[in-house]
Amino acid sequence: MIKAFENYEVWFVTGAQLLYGGDAVKQVDGHSKEMVDGLNDSGNLPVKVIYKGTANNTHEVEDIMVAANADKHCIGVITWMHTFSPAKMWIHGLQKLQKPLLHLHTQYNKTIPYDTMDMDFMNLNQSAHGDREYAHILTRLRKPRKTVIGYWKDAKTQEHIAVWERVCAGWADAHDCLILRFGDQMNNVAVTDGDKVAFEQVFGYHVDYCPFSTVMTYFDKVKDEDVTALVHDVYFKQYTVKDDLKDEKSEGYRKIWNSAKAELTIRAVLEDFGAKGFTTNFDDLGDANVEETGRGFDQIPGLASQRLMHDGYGFGAEGDWKSACLYRTTWFMSQGIEGGTSFLEDYTLNFDGDKTSILESHMLEVNPDISEEEKPRLEVHFLGIGIRKSQTARLVFTTKQGRGITATVVDLGNRFRLIANDVNLIKSKPLPKLPVASALWIPEPTFEVGVGCWMNAGGTHHSCFSFALSDEYWRDFAEIADVEACIINKDTDYEQFRKELRWNEVYYMLNKSLR
Repeated sequence: MIKAFENYEVWFVTGAQLLYGGDAVKQVDGHSKEMVDGLNDSGNLPVKVIYKGTANNTHEVEDIMVAANADKHCIGVITWMHTFSPAKMWIHGLQKLQKPLLHLHTQYNKTIPYDTMDMDFMNLNQSAHGDREYAHILTRLRKPRKTVIGYWKDAKTQEHIAVWERVCAGWADAHDCLILRFGDQMNNVAVTDGDKVAFEQVFGYHVDYCPFSTVMTYFDKVKDEDVTALVHDVYFKQYTVKDDLKDEKSEGYRKIWNSAKAELTIRAVLEDFGAKGFTTNFDDLGDANVEETGRGFDQIPGLASQRLMHDGYGFGAEGDWKSACLYRTTWFMSQGIEGGTSFLEDYTLNFDGDKTSILESHMLEVNPDISEEEKPRLEVHFLGIGIRKSQTARLVFTTKQGRGITATVVDLGNRFRLIANDVNLIKSKPLPKLPVASALWIPEPTFEVGVGCWMNAGGTHHSCFSFALSDEYWRDFAEIADVEACIINKDTDYEQFRKELRWNEVYYMLNKSLR
């Protein structure tokens, strides 16, 4: 079990009935307990599985599902039909269930005992029968769920359950997630805007505005000695810093010190509000006369954003609250898996045949977790954008190479669409005159198809990247949220993808009417 998920649990419910007698149900119960113990002891599941017994009639099913809804530790329910469980008895419980659902199609026995199998064995071991009956009612109810098919002891089966558990954890976290907006969206930008009320209805995230006047009350309370300690005891030890920037009389040191004060300010606000993420806007940074008054950020808090992303806070630049929400979930689901995550933005293209790629970066805000350097460089350079045009600190590095996935959510007016694209990060050449953190990637299946599908789907120029996740995570997340998922990978065909976008318009209109 991953320590980050130690307060969560997933419930396991076995479907049965009393048609075959009480002794048969006792065997079902014993087999189920053994299976749950085996899943927990496998070491492959990040969240503990709790066995909640057999459900033998409508009232038992309903009681378990209502209890799951009310239990703050329960983040999802796994159901399995050991024997034949008439599906009409599941209707009321499934209608009331509000937690994520996984249907496990497995069997206690791995193989058929040809030489000894009798009618008693047949009556007891009917997953091939009962799971189809149960799956029918899930489909009839239009119930979102994940279906995992395979022997319960197999690592591959357990890995699919583990992915779903991580997504359930991310889903639970999203429903207890406050994002603070320090400033509004960038003026006239469409894709980062959207309906916050509908977004909370669908995904659970709560997004609030925090005036910069409020931020300044925390800024004024930050102690100079705490800022100096952060600079010397953390920044100068964790990062590569040139000697001239360590000179306390230099402008570079002062800019690093100012960045540290911005970090402590934002941390204090987030902790006090109980927020799990934030957005910034380079046009809203406090007192416009900061050089004279000393009240405000002397430049956008890039270094603070980089370090706060490392600690799991959601972040979106230019007021992009949807990315701040999704980044928090990206990071949360990735805990305990090697690789790293970051907010990124598409910047510029490098046309080079089969190696045509996109430079990913942002002005300052890229998570050092994806750096190929053990100690990123802490540097100070001029940034001439927004309300402040001045020198500012940032971590500079190039990213690791390898395969990852990037994701975004867009508001289409009548629904939300989740878009994810497998990408391959490649080695970048040095950028001596562009002192920012950057990545260079080739979208799958090819640059032309990957970019074309992303753009046809209405994808953003901001996205949330992870080395640790796969498209299975985002498919599960979209299934739980009951939103459209557009996955772009090595198997994607451009024209087929465009057709599916059109089909999806019809599907989601009809699906809504059926409910």
